[in-house]
Amino acid sequence: MTEHSPLPHPIRVLVVDDHPMVAQGIQSILESYDDLLVVGTLGNGRDVIDQLDALMPDVILMDLNMPEMGGLTATELVLERSPDTAVLILSMHDGPEYIASALDHGARGYVLKDVPTEEIKDAIDAVMRGERYLCTGAQGSIEPKPGDIRSQLTEREQTILLQLAQGLSNKDVARDLDISVRTVETHRKNIKRKLGISSTAGLTRYAMEHGVWQGTGR
Repeated sequence: MTEHSPLPHPIRVLVVDDHPMVAQGIQSILESYDDLLVVGTLGNGRDVIDQLDALMPDVILMDLNMPEMGGLTATELVLERSPDTAVLILSMHDGPEYIASALDHGARGYVLKDVPTEEIKDAIDAVMRGERYLCTGAQGSIEPKPGDIRSQLTEREQTILLQLAQGLSNKDVARDLDISVRTVETHRKNIKRKLGISSTAGLTRYAMEHGVWQGTGR
């Protein structure tokens, strides 16, 4: 008797976007893959919650800004009811605050809507393996490469980042660099904005991870 390998169970994908043409476009892309099964397209987060048990998706491609219930709230509620479901945010927003917030709400990944179609498939495969997936644009937005810090921050900002990361206060930095406290505060805001970091602890971690400790001169 010849043994045949069982066909893999297709990945059940739910597409959630309040623009029908976008949802249909994504659906047609996904349906070209034999190992994906699109179980539905919905227009807002509330419909996802209402139909979650009936559709039983493995992966949800979730837009962020939708009427009635947005993607972040829906993600939290989905994961409360179905922790094994992977939510993959598919959005046009590439700001670090959007990406960080989505991950904080439990999303397994973040993909921008302008990525090549095959990258959406790569993202689905990755989150089904239990990995986090950030498309190139999202990755660069929240996790700048070590070599990029020189181009992101001015030399003065790098110096101030180093001093703040070492625990110096705004007043200490101002005295050390012979500038006003207000100027330090402005630099600090610019550094946080450029790096997408909101806390001093985050600045310290960034400085350590990206080698700012070495080679930052005045």
